[in-house]
Amino acid sequence: MKIVNEEIERYFEALLPDRDSVFLDLEQRSVREGFPAVGPQVGMLLKLLAQSINARQIFELGSGYGYSALWLAQGLTAGGVITLTDSSEENLQMARSNLQRLNLADKAVFKVGNAVELFRGESGPFDLVFNDVDKEAYVEVLELAYQRLRQGGLFVTDNTLWDGKVTEANPDTTTTAIMEFNRRLMEHRGFHTVQLPLRDGVSVSIKR
Repeated sequence: MKIVNEEIERYFEALLPDRDSVFLDLEQRSVREGFPAVGPQVGMLLKLLAQSINARQIFELGSGYGYSALWLAQGLTAGGVITLTDSSEENLQMARSNLQRLNLADKAVFKVGNAVELFRGESGPFDLVFNDVDKEAYVEVLELAYQRLRQGGLFVTDNTLWDGKVTEANPDTTTTAIMEFNRRLMEHRGFHTVQLPLRDGVSVSIKR
């Protein structure tokens, strides 16, 4: 299911400002290989959110080739650091290379392993947590993020509409996990949350 009308999508795309070739290369690679990337509209949102709170410490769960980290790193305040995580060392090596192309690698820490377990080992506090791990782990990440965010920090999660499958009468296991996460997030008394129908769905939550 298309989340946004295709004509509106094309209109938004036509409005996008020019961006460095590293973004274009990764966007083309994502299409070519079927590798998920948040895309430029969500990327610009991530940068804006990081800038809006003068983020100094960002933790990203599930970094892949570093596309979303490129946007987030641009939003860091002076002296800020983003921690990238991925189970693939090869992915993180590519992420490092991509960040180097924009002279942002010195703002990044790279950790190989299970993103949720790596996050569990962190104490924080973080200014922004970006959640893009396996969807079955979303509910677990919710409480971990709440415990590790500063007051006023942001918890941002991708794929919350999951290609529109959250509206199906008989959702599969992955979709059910996302639906449970969305429900718990909206009911969480420690967060104020808005769900955005942008790309594949993005939730933005501020810790009260």
